[in-house]
Amino acid sequence: MRGPGAAGTMVKKRREGLRVAREIDGLEEKLALCRQNMEEVDFKLRREELSPEKRKSLEREKTLLMTKAESYEKELRILRKENRKNAALTMALMLLITVIYVCWTM
Repeated sequence: MRGPGAAGTMVKKRREGLRVAREIDGLEEKLALCRQNMEEVDFKLRREELSPEKRKSLEREKTLLMTKAESYEKELRILRKENRKNAALTMALMLLITVIYVCWTM
């Protein structure tokens, strides 16, 4: 029989897994927007006649966007790793519950 805190722990893990998935979705959206903005800036740099000041400003903006994208990608790698761990833990718990159920009913 489970202790009083076991059900609470399962609910907490489930919430944490959902939180990670939502964070991944949010970061993927931010990364996509960042890449889109980078493409727009890059297009302006290549196609438009710009003053030296405007060109320098756009190059700084592009550098900033690249830094943001790298940061988002790094955070996504970390969150995906955590998500895989959560999925593995869930599968292990399901397997354990199945084994206990089979042993109990035999």
